Amino acid sequence: MHFRHGNRAEGPRPATPDSRSLAAAAAALAARLGAITGGDGGDDPERLREVLAAAPVGVALLDERLRWQYLNAAFTTATGLRRADLLGRAAGTTAFAGSLGILRRVLDDGLAREHATGGPDGAGTPVPPGLRVRYRALRKSGRTTGVIVVVLDDPDPARDQLRELEQARARLALLDAATERIGTTLDVGTTGTELAVFAVPRLAELAVVDVLPPAAEPARGGHGASQRLHRAGARAVPALAAGLAELPRPGESIRHREGSAAARSLAGGVAVLTEPGPEDACPAGTASLLVLPLAARGRLIGLLTLGRTTAGPAFTPDEAALLGDLAARAAVALDNARRFARSQGIALELQRALLSEPGSPHQNLTLASRYLPSGSTSVVGGDWYETVRLPFGRTLLAMGDVMGHGVEAAVDMSHYRSALRDLAGTDLPPHRILRQLDHVISTDDSARPATCLLALADPGRGRWTLSSAGHLPPALIAPGHPTELLRIPTGPPLGTGLGGYEQTAHPLLPDQTLLLYTDGLVERRGEDIDVSLERLAALRLPAAGDLDDLLDAVLHALAPPPAPTAEDDIALLVARPRRR
Repeated sequence: MHFRHGNRAEGPRPATPDSRSLAAAAAALAARLGAITGGDGGDDPERLREVLAAAPVGVALLDERLRWQYLNAAFTTATGLRRADLLGRAAGTTAFAGSLGILRRVLDDGLAREHATGGPDGAGTPVPPGLRVRYRALRKSGRTTGVIVVVLDDPDPARDQLRELEQARARLALLDAATERIGTTLDVGTTGTELAVFAVPRLAELAVVDVLPPAAEPARGGHGASQRLHRAGARAVPALAAGLAELPRPGESIRHREGSAAARSLAGGVAVLTEPGPEDACPAGTASLLVLPLAARGRLIGLLTLGRTTAGPAFTPDEAALLGDLAARAAVALDNARRFARSQGIALELQRALLSEPGSPHQNLTLASRYLPSGSTSVVGGDWYETVRLPFGRTLLAMGDVMGHGVEAAVDMSHYRSALRDLAGTDLPPHRILRQLDHVISTDDSARPATCLLALADPGRGRWTLSSAGHLPPALIAPGHPTELLRIPTGPPLGTGLGGYEQTAHPLLPDQTLLLYTDGLVERRGEDIDVSLERLAALRLPAAGDLDDLLDAVLHALAPPPAPTAEDDIALLVARPRRR
């Protein structure tokens, strides 16, 4: 497992000095820090704290009442304890209660003491076997004012071998547990959630799983920020849950910012171990980040992001290697789910083939669209959208919804779109196109009724011309204004043969964005439709920027939970005039 620490690639570790000499140096530094803290002055206590914080030896200080006053990161890593479990508390009330006798003797006679954690002297000390603990008096003006506790490696080869065996057993136990709990289904969302739940709180306090779309190939050697990923799972402890709720949820897409740990991991295919920066999308309170690539069968398929707070120890390079093995095991389960989804997605591919990207608008109009199927058991629906390029810089936008689901609804949807294209070529106004569509469909006894909304964009004349056949009103989004639902005369659905369609005009201004959608976005079972539309109108949506980001914001705020609980398909189409 290759990994990066901060912005630098980790290479082979240099040879380290003897652990006893490191312990002596750390104890001397701790003594100076304790003296300065006591008020002697003459040195820079912050500089000494920085040195101790970076020391590879665990160091802690207790005052003359044997209360914990200071501990560095290596100490919390070696003991597995949190700062909150020790700082300010008496040693006898903490996990070090078993060492209280040694601490008192050092405080009384000022003599240094040492014991191996695996021996009888070390009973009750929460330090893993294979390490040694040294206790040294902290003196000031010839008087003992506290105790320095140093945790260091025991050079006993037998103990080292025992520790390696225990680490190997722990690794195998972790991977065996992961195999049992991750990948119980062949659903990507379920597998991603299982991975996040397995990691929190066992391995981290935050876990996020992002998966690349099946056809996406990460830009190796690039910055990785342009890749849009699908969020497949997320989990956090209560302290980070509120911040996690503000980020994209499972089922939504995310694009990590350039320079972020996730973007660097995605671009290089390596693990990134770092402290979070302003470009990293993680909850406030996250102090340590470990981003692991999810790779299976020689392909990078996503990212696992783990986070910890200051309440626990930061991630270490050794943990990065261990968790990299876990990520590799989980990546296979995720890839299996992706492959199964592709093999079982023939019906959905049919829908997407029929519901192709809308036609090319004139250059003075920018478009974006999105389609979300309702669930895994009925993936084919009748929601559709279309655009038709017309003379004189105009573009006709259409959004429709055929009743029901299944292949029959998709086929009817295709008939509606074909008929719309033919009629739009005659350059009729929107309300007359609806009238002709209604007549054509009503003569086919097997055709299903459908709602439809037409919006003719005419940037040259600065106007929208709109007409509706039983469809929900479009939303107009403009800078500095609330979301506005346009009032449009509504006729009966297409295919009824009743006719009676009208149209209305609305100013088309620069920087406006028109949102067309199907009822699956807003309607909820047992809720009045006016309440549903008010929820849409109350949104403060981004009026500028990328249209795909706008669609993400709409879905984040309104879309129901991911399949299979969603009740209906969702189709979205947004259009914005392009400045020249």
